Amino acid sequence: MAEAHDLIVIGGNAGGLSAAVFARRSGLERVTVLERGATLALPGVAGEHGLDISYGETVTSVDVDGDDLVVATRRQSYRSRAVLVALRTSIEGWQPPIPIASGERIHVDEIPTPANDVDVLVVGYTDHAVELTVRLADLGAGVVLAAGGMNPRLLSPVGAQLLNELERERRATLLYSSRPQQIAEVDGFPMAYFNDRRTPDLQFDHVVCSSGRRAVSPEHVGATDAALATGRVWFLGTDDETPSNAPSAPGASIGQELVGAVFPAAVLPAPEPSAWSRHEVPGVVEELRTRNYNATITAFEPTHSDLWVLRVRPDHGSVSHLPGQYASLGLGYWEERVDDAMEANIDERWEKLVRRSYSISHRIFDEHGYLADESAADELEFYIVLVPPTPDNVPGLTPRLALKKPGDRIYLGPKVAGRYTLAPVTDPADTVIFLSTGTGEAPQNAMVTELLRKGHHGPIVSAVSVRQWVDLGYLDKHRRLEQRYSNYHYFPQPTREPDIPKRYIQDLIRDDVFAAEFGVKLDPSDTHVFLCGNPSMIGLPEEGEGDEPVYPETVGVVQILAERGFTLDQRGRRGNIHYEEYW
Repeated sequence: MAEAHDLIVIGGNAGGLSAAVFARRSGLERVTVLERGATLALPGVAGEHGLDISYGETVTSVDVDGDDLVVATRRQSYRSRAVLVALRTSIEGWQPPIPIASGERIHVDEIPTPANDVDVLVVGYTDHAVELTVRLADLGAGVVLAAGGMNPRLLSPVGAQLLNELERERRATLLYSSRPQQIAEVDGFPMAYFNDRRTPDLQFDHVVCSSGRRAVSPEHVGATDAALATGRVWFLGTDDETPSNAPSAPGASIGQELVGAVFPAAVLPAPEPSAWSRHEVPGVVEELRTRNYNATITAFEPTHSDLWVLRVRPDHGSVSHLPGQYASLGLGYWEERVDDAMEANIDERWEKLVRRSYSISHRIFDEHGYLADESAADELEFYIVLVPPTPDNVPGLTPRLALKKPGDRIYLGPKVAGRYTLAPVTDPADTVIFLSTGTGEAPQNAMVTELLRKGHHGPIVSAVSVRQWVDLGYLDKHRRLEQRYSNYHYFPQPTREPDIPKRYIQDLIRDDVFAAEFGVKLDPSDTHVFLCGNPSMIGLPEEGEGDEPVYPETVGVVQILAERGFTLDQRGRRGNIHYEEYW
């Protein structure tokens, strides 16, 4: 009679693989995963951890024979000391929890074909969503996981580890706090509209929804009463519901509980020390940096102490992007701050990253004095201001970034296809107006340079509102552009200089300053206006009764332009006012 296995895991999903990995780390030699399909949910795990996998195995019964459990499949039978059923099944009648368009580019639990070189949004916050994300990344897709509501502590250890690796290698973008409010169709492609201003509306080639799942019942695998009575047949608690008639354990701890209960002589791996207990461990900060950072700061040029231009070069992946798009930067909560403020619950956050998205700026000129072509660059430029703490908000990233220097390591997220681009400008004779506040000028720098580099000959005006002259990090470069290109005009507007009239961006539009200064008129028939920065300057309306817009109490540029016949470009309605809010 063949020697019995130590553990049979039925189901090669993230939870089952995590339990199998824990069992192997505990010293169990014969651990086998039975997978009914032709591949695992996370294929690379088996080889890395020395797991035995048997594919194409559909279990028909789990029974008892002497001291052994016997797992029968349609092909053969296995004897084991313990059995973990990690199978999950979809919930009948499940529907996405948000309004979502139908069509061939919207999928539930299915990978689009082909999946390489396409942008895919995965919507979900459980292990199942992680599995879909990993498979898509392995197939070469550009993946964004909208995981609003995800609690990383409830993910399987293997799933959490692979998610971290995808981020570090810039193969996927994780939106931990965001999920779409709605997915519509625009020009034949799905458009995701998000529930917070930090995440712009994004368009994808495909959207994949991760459905709700539940654990299977004992009847699903033919588990007999005798087998269940041994206490050695376990069922993996899963995302949405665990059957009341089945023994269960949480997915993240199932391996430890099962091995500890069934194999008391096993040597359980020591648990990871808490973040608090690791604070003073020598080398722990360098370990965290190595594990989480994937890019190097190549330049850090202060305009003044609170305003910087920095460039970042990733270890992996491309920095290809369209002018106006953004990327995310991140640093660990373990890094020192330039101020004395401290976030709430810092002990719980200490080993995590704080991330924020920043529009990509532009060098404007290369080292030879020509207009820089960033399409061939291997690094990205950012324009960032230090955000001070207030009683209501303790910023996490910029007070840590303030202490960095060239050569330091940082996290850089993958490219996300932001919609704030020059795509609407198709006529080189059109008038293009860029209006920004503070560092909202970053994407405008990239778009102005792109237009001039490609020969746009219509009028271009870039106006930026700042407090003082010293807050203009690119002033000299824009003045050089004006000297070279007669159709380009730069209009910085400091609001706190004693010799400058105090005017805001709204005043420049209301008073037709560009017509008076440069002879440039804003005509909705041939003008595009790009707005980036302070939401009060932009002044986006909300929909009122009968779709009538309800504007904010503080009049913004959108309202002033709308009264002159301009239209807002949003939610699938093409217009000539384009915007990117900064907070």
